[in-house]
Amino acid sequence: MKLDDPTIEKTLNDDLMHLIIRVAIMGLLVVLCARIFAPFSAVMLWALILAVTLYPLNKKLAGYIGDKQGRAATAIVVVGVLLIGAPSAMLGSSFADQIQDFYSAIEGDELTIKKPDPSIAEWPIIGEKVHGAWSAAATDLPAYIQEIRPQLQNVSKFLLSLIASTAGAIGLFVGALVIAGIMMAYGESGSESMKRIICRIAGEQKGESIHALSTATVRSVAMGVIGVAVIQALILGVGFLIAGVPGAGILALITVLIGILQLPALIITIPVIAYIWWAGGDASTGGLVFYSAYLLLGGFSDQILKPLLLGRGVDAPMPVILIGALGGMISSGFIGLFIGAVVLAVGYQIFMGWVNNDLTPVAETNTDVAK
Repeated sequence: MKLDDPTIEKTLNDDLMHLIIRVAIMGLLVVLCARIFAPFSAVMLWALILAVTLYPLNKKLAGYIGDKQGRAATAIVVVGVLLIGAPSAMLGSSFADQIQDFYSAIEGDELTIKKPDPSIAEWPIIGEKVHGAWSAAATDLPAYIQEIRPQLQNVSKFLLSLIASTAGAIGLFVGALVIAGIMMAYGESGSESMKRIICRIAGEQKGESIHALSTATVRSVAMGVIGVAVIQALILGVGFLIAGVPGAGILALITVLIGILQLPALIITIPVIAYIWWAGGDASTGGLVFYSAYLLLGGFSDQILKPLLLGRGVDAPMPVILIGALGGMISSGFIGLFIGAVVLAVGYQIFMGWVNNDLTPVAETNTDVAK
């Protein structure tokens, strides 16, 4: 049967109209689903990162208790809340108190600097200069604060918003850890479902390689960089609190950033130890020695944690991880510090694998991490 031109044109127009309508409906459905899911995206993404990172531990623990995935996941969640959640809440509270005091001092014109101890002038080489600069700042500070008060108020408001973000991040961590426990309880089926989705998008040949590469990158960054930085910051932060160091929460946050930069934490601990001995307070010599030894060991703890948590290291360059962490914190608050680094590292690895057309070898070099 031979079709004339009007019939062919009408058929093509009808098919094109049906295609446009179907695409529009699917696009609308995707937009609606994205808007509904958006409030939960951060906690779900963090839960996914935690689940992927902790699943090998969950699988090994389940092997000791009769392959009970649910019980193993519950145990990991409880231990995680006790060992990480509680110290994080203590440091977050200290951080909030310090910032609140700073804000109140600025608002009430009560911000002052104490005059330095005369013994500072006796420090070798730099003692006289430090003592002179400190004394000048203590004498002229009120007038100087009046000049820069608008800038200080803007900084303090930003820090107050960071307090809210930090408090919310601690709550989100607990919620994400609970959700991650549920994900780990169904880890095998969840991994297979994710693999099928990736294979559907990228094709059968590339899908499995991308899945393995993404899993390995998440674990290497979350454990080898973020995990080590956070654990070391918690160890040192608790020490700062016990020793009565001012701004313990702020120092712990700086320690996290230093850890992400892969710099030694001794940059923080050595000045803190010097401050402890200088301030003295009511602590005995034995107490000062104990605090110093604890902080020194905490400063070197990353050398033990890195091989313990991840022996192979991280394939993504450190600048990528740092940009992801800082960009995530700017865009999503404190929680973005952790999510941003992992997501950008995964995106970088997949993109470079696509550029080099060499996804499979990269994934194969991480098979021991992915298992």
